Amino acid sequence: MGLLGWIILGGIAGWIAKNVTGVGVDKGCLFNVFIGVIGSVVGGFVFSYLGEAPVTGFNIWSLFVATMGAVLFLWLANLLGGGKK
Repeated sequence: MGLLGWIILGGIAGWIAKNVTGVGVDKGCLFNVFIGVIGSVVGGFVFSYLGEAPVTGFNIWSLFVATMGAVLFLWLANLLGGGKK
C-alpha cells in the first residue's frame, strides 16, 4: 500500500475512532490521518500478537484493524493524558 493509501485509510480510521471515543471531535482532517496511521501501527501490533492478520492493504479488514488500534490509542492517550475532568 502506497503513501496515498495510508493517508486515506488513516483518515477514515481516525475519523471513525474519534467519533466512537469522543476524543478530539473538534480537531480537523490532519488529526484524523495522524490518529489513523498511529492506529494502524498499534492495531497491527495488537492483532499480530493475538495471532490475527495485521493491516494487509486497502481493504475492510485493514480498516477494522486501524480503527480498533486508533480507538485503543485514543482511549489510552485520554486515560494517561488526563482528559476532561
